[in-house]
Amino acid sequence: MSEEENFDLNEFLEEREQEHELYEHHRIVVDPGQSLLRIDKFLMSRLQNVSRSKIQAAASANSILVNEEPIKPNYRVKPDDIITIVLPTPPRDTAIYPEDIPIKVVYEDDDIILVHKEAGMVVHPGFNNYTGTLINALAYHFEGQNIDRKEPSPYLVHRIDKNTSGLLVIAKNENAMASLAQQFFDHSIERKYNALVWGDFEEDSGTITGNLDRNPKNRLEMTVFPDGSQGRHAVTHYRVLERFHYVTLVECQLETGRTHQIRAHMRHIGHPIFNDDTYGGNRVVKGTTFTKYKQFIDNCFEMIPRQALHAKTLGFIHPRTKEKVFFETDLPEDFSSVLDKWRRYVATKGDLLEE
Repeated sequence: MSEEENFDLNEFLEEREQEHELYEHHRIVVDPGQSLLRIDKFLMSRLQNVSRSKIQAAASANSILVNEEPIKPNYRVKPDDIITIVLPTPPRDTAIYPEDIPIKVVYEDDDIILVHKEAGMVVHPGFNNYTGTLINALAYHFEGQNIDRKEPSPYLVHRIDKNTSGLLVIAKNENAMASLAQQFFDHSIERKYNALVWGDFEEDSGTITGNLDRNPKNRLEMTVFPDGSQGRHAVTHYRVLERFHYVTLVECQLETGRTHQIRAHMRHIGHPIFNDDTYGGNRVVKGTTFTKYKQFIDNCFEMIPRQALHAKTLGFIHPRTKEKVFFETDLPEDFSSVLDKWRRYVATKGDLLEE
């Protein structure tokens, strides 16, 4: 069967919709003849579909730099100024229908809400997923709250994959969105994931560096280009938490946040995530040829019928208080259950484990 016959267009378009950039970065050199003008009015004349309030929120979040220095909203541009600005961009226009879908709220105040997204839930409506998403659930959750929202949906500042569970932070107003967007753009957000991956590691920790881009032979997955010939810079730090001989529980800390970053990086170093059907983790990668072992793996796959990846912690500067906050969520039942199964297997089969 040819690649085109194997290719799922709907799945590809869904992935590309989820890959849509959440930030825009602009660099503007002011003309030599420019008269003094407030920067919000200047930028409104130079950037399309950007409101004054969004520009002012960006300035308050130190997302506007003039000659590499943050400025206040009332700054007046001068000839030859070099302006850089990071602006959060809402996902492509899609009607948002509030839906009464249960969500697990970890924390909420007037500016932000943190939720524990269940595996299997898409974050934002897009191609082939117009309802049943986290944003639909949040739109319903926000009904009746006195929230200053000028966009048609909650302010999304990052995503996690459909079949990855864990923490997401969502902004509830433009100021919070601008602050969080800048932190994500600067890679100053602290994000740690737990992943069960195939194989054992000689070392207790390490770093994976390699550009990521669409695989030209399979457009549904990302490929690592370690020579930097194409793609976007990506760095993942990992640390071993628990060893099970044939699989290992690791903590992955993102320095960057690219599509499928942990999944592609782990496959790249020969440790695909357990039961990741896109990156080769849904088959026996390490272990014995014993029939009972194969049955054990199949039982594990049934227990966690998705990639064993969980967004466990988030740390960032709170948009209003400017204090560092840190949030953590427990592993979901499917993930913790499969870990317990591996612990029992190692405890009972320890003398039979093969290299």
